[in-house]
Amino acid sequence: MQQTFHCVLFPLSTLEFLALRMMSEDQQCAGWLEVFYNGTWGSVCRSPMEDITVSVICRQLGCGDSGTLNSSVALREGSRPQWVDGIQCQKTDTSLWQCPSDPWNYNSCSPKEEAYIWCADSRQIRLVDGGGRCSGRVEILDQGSWGTICDDGWDLDDARVVCRQLGCGEALDATVSSFFGTGSGPIWLDEVNCRGEESQVWRCPTWGWQQHNCDHQEDAGVICSGFVRLAGGVGPCSGRVEVHSGEAWTPVSDGNFTLPTAQVICAELGCGKAVSVLGHVPFRESDRWVWAEEFRCEGEEPELWSCPRVPCPGGTCHHNGAAQVVCSVYTEVRLMKNGTSQCEGQVEMNISGHWRALCASHWSLANANVVCRQLGCGVAISTPNGAEGGDQLWKAQFHCSGAESFLWKCPVTALGVPDCSRGNTASVICSGNHTQMLPQCNNSVSEQAGSAASEESAPYCSDSRQLRLVDGGGPCAGRVEILDQGSLGTICDDYWDLDDAHVVCRQLGCGEALNATGSAHFGAGSGPIWLDDLNCTGKESHVWRCPSRGWGRHDCRHKEDAGVICSEFLALRMVSEDQQCAGWLEVFYNGTWGSVCRSPMEDITVSMICSQLGCGDSGSLNTSVGLREGSRPRWVDLIQCRKTDTSLWQCPSGPWTYSSCSTKEEAYISCAGRRPKSCPTAAPCTDREKLRLRGGHSKCSGRVEVWHSGSWGTVCDDSWSLAEAEVVCQQLGCGQALEALRSAAFGPGNGSIWLDEVRCGGRESSLWDCAAEPWGQTDCKHEEDAGVRCSGVRTTLPTTTAGTRTTSNSLPGIFSLPGILCLILGALLFLVLVILMTQLLRWRAEHRALSSYGDALAEAVYEELDYLLTQKEGLGSPDQTTDVPAENYDDAEEVPVPGTPSPSQGNEEEVPPEKEDGVRSSQTGSCLNFSREAADPGEGEESF
Repeated sequence: MQQTFHCVLFPLSTLEFLALRMMSEDQQCAGWLEVFYNGTWGSVCRSPMEDITVSVICRQLGCGDSGTLNSSVALREGSRPQWVDGIQCQKTDTSLWQCPSDPWNYNSCSPKEEAYIWCADSRQIRLVDGGGRCSGRVEILDQGSWGTICDDGWDLDDARVVCRQLGCGEALDATVSSFFGTGSGPIWLDEVNCRGEESQVWRCPTWGWQQHNCDHQEDAGVICSGFVRLAGGVGPCSGRVEVHSGEAWTPVSDGNFTLPTAQVICAELGCGKAVSVLGHVPFRESDRWVWAEEFRCEGEEPELWSCPRVPCPGGTCHHNGAAQVVCSVYTEVRLMKNGTSQCEGQVEMNISGHWRALCASHWSLANANVVCRQLGCGVAISTPNGAEGGDQLWKAQFHCSGAESFLWKCPVTALGVPDCSRGNTASVICSGNHTQMLPQCNNSVSEQAGSAASEESAPYCSDSRQLRLVDGGGPCAGRVEILDQGSLGTICDDYWDLDDAHVVCRQLGCGEALNATGSAHFGAGSGPIWLDDLNCTGKESHVWRCPSRGWGRHDCRHKEDAGVICSEFLALRMVSEDQQCAGWLEVFYNGTWGSVCRSPMEDITVSMICSQLGCGDSGSLNTSVGLREGSRPRWVDLIQCRKTDTSLWQCPSGPWTYSSCSTKEEAYISCAGRRPKSCPTAAPCTDREKLRLRGGHSKCSGRVEVWHSGSWGTVCDDSWSLAEAEVVCQQLGCGQALEALRSAAFGPGNGSIWLDEVRCGGRESSLWDCAAEPWGQTDCKHEEDAGVRCSGVRTTLPTTTAGTRTTSNSLPGIFSLPGILCLILGALLFLVLVILMTQLLRWRAEHRALSSYGDALAEAVYEELDYLLTQKEGLGSPDQTTDVPAENYDDAEEVPVPGTPSPSQGNEEEVPPEKEDGVRSSQTGSCLNFSREAADPGEGEESF
């Protein structure tokens, strides 16, 4: 393998960028000297190259302070530019670029005069027996002999130097005690004490070259991250392309980034084949540098480090963003029949370099149609019974909808899938004509009960409708949604039951239905409601073939959206009294939570579990915990995750069994990463609980503090104004903002400063909705902590105030916010006073009218009395005289006077006609009684 040793890039005054390297089969500090100029690597001519020039070159390449020009090597093969000749360095020159030479020329000399240099420090370093170039036992080549390093004092600082020297990224571990096996030959170094910044490990302080008191049982090793990684995706096999500069991870631009380069990256990472290369991925705000070289891989290189690379023109790579790559192990598929690959036969996939037949379990026509489309074989006609296959069938289950372009785009599960019996292989018969169209499905007629066609025998028809479950935490649980003519819609829950849910689960390859949920159990959807009053028998092949009201006909709203939970729905959790990222591992399967068995759970499996739960990238299996109380299923054992798996569900394991292991073997995991508590108190919580004021005289004034990443922190006062204060006050239920205070007016806080440059409009419901710098990124100190003072009364802020961004002292006098509030309150008080005065005047007027009416009525009564007395006197005879006591007036029956309002009711009543004496007596008593109460209420009775 040809090794390439690069130096750093240096700008010239002409804005040309140059690079220097040595090309050799097996040497790092010896080889053909090449320079990068005008976008191309070319040779350097050796005449007249003196010792001082050779020394400058070796020093610039980090290969010592001296070297020799080797003129006895054979003629170099191939053609290339011979860029420059006549180089004559001087003692004052610090790099080759400062040395005078002849002008740049494509053919500055003949191929016989190309320079081959051997630097004095020709030591080489390598890592062996670690499974790759970037991990293993450290070995150094010196004077033709490979030797090792003793592990006395060996630590991560030493490992960092080795990883950087090899271009292997960051150091992950410094191994001791012959972790990668014992070496042989000399032990070159002992008691290595690097600072971590040295360019070569033999330049670190040591006991001296070949001075040691060790044997090979103490050989040192390192584990490096590697030169390249994919970051920010789902697992280590997808994401942004980043390479390690020796100091930090740096993104690679999408300019001139090719598929062959992506193939090399996927192969180096053990991630299969590249299935997608994307550009225009935004750089992170923390990215200060972009890798200043373009990789020119051909696709066959063993690793990215070995690919040719050229500096970007002008030192800047033209790009639209970062390059992103998606790798998959499920890329290569074929149909085999009679030993040849064609458009029918058993389905085989290339898994880690080996072709393996797929198991027919859960294999459907939807999966088959994707295979036919991927192979350019038209459409799937049928999936006949499997032919004889190998002993080890690939048992992963694909869950395609049938519309995917490639099989790797379909969800896949392997956890708990039982072993496949011999001969139960997946087979497909494709149409063979890539232009053939599928027959159109007849969705206008519901399938008759008991007459549903078998998916295995019926041709796969073209159905633009697609089914999915959403917001349920996985592909086998959630709200039922159907895509039709580009619109996603839902199903109403009227008459929704397990028979309907069975059809959905079977159609999605998710097993049997465990629950048919209604009332928008998984949240309300949007868009049309496609089906209502569904009445499936449970045997239909598609849910839209069940009897219903008709497509798009309903009387529902989205609060009645239907959902399902299928038996293949899986969920993961840790159970603990007080831990979030440590506890008994449990999996939800077949409708029940159960334990996971720990044998043989390796580090990569534990890392997968911790990562999936958001608890960091590593963890440990705790075998010292006591026996767990209670009984539960122990669902699965023998989980063996691989690097290419993106979740626990893709990891092969033993089959689902109610008692997969004994209670002593239940897994208890402690993850290294501590997941921050999402709430300051018990979860769940709202944004209101994540905000508080401290240092003020009440709960509605003080220093603003927010909860993030498990701790309280403050807000910087940059751009802090009444608009931001208003959002804080409203979020806390503290009314309107009276003041937005700066410069730690309530005293400096402590801990993190979580937010800076907060910019609110004033109408946001939460401070979290406002624009701001990324969490924790600030240039402030706690002397700049922001504060607020709120009114403390829950009010609605006028529109003109809410939408205005001002500071607390930008409106002087009565036009400040307190002044405006006083004006508003004063106007309200004045309005209330006017209303009260109006009511008082109306009451007085009514009182006067009532008094006048009472006086008039009293006069009428007295006139009646005079008339009665006159009548009695006119009779004259003593036997007709009746002595009536005064109290008889009190005994008179109270009858409302016709034409006057009764004290107990406000309507008018008429007294029926009676005999004359009865009428007079009744009227007299009533009038006297009313006149006393109306004329002088509260006084004693009077007799006449």
